[in-house]
Amino acid sequence: MKSTEKVVIVFVTAPDKRTARKLARAALKQKLIGCANLIANIESHYWWENKMERGNEILLLLKTTSEQLQALEKLVLSLHPYDTPEFIVLKVNRGNKRYLAWLAGSLQ
Repeated sequence: MKSTEKVVIVFVTAPDKRTARKLARAALKQKLIGCANLIANIESHYWWENKMERGNEILLLLKTTSEQLQALEKLVLSLHPYDTPEFIVLKVNRGNKRYLAWLAGSLQ
């Protein structure tokens, strides 16, 4: 990959490990992501329907490219149990060239 402009990390929270693994496997099978990190035992605090809420969740960090985002978002929305799942995209400004090349190659 010549530039990191196309590399992104997508944040998605899931209610449990089973759901997080299901989302990660589905995205990997469709080659929409090159890697998924599942970070367990996060505590989320948020507003929902005018009420302050708290819950334990799993955070997925999905590594992909901007070309895959539309299909990845569609997949996450179709499989996710939440009415309004988190899907936040961060651009990668810099990274190891070999890692970025591996990431790009894994999506083909």
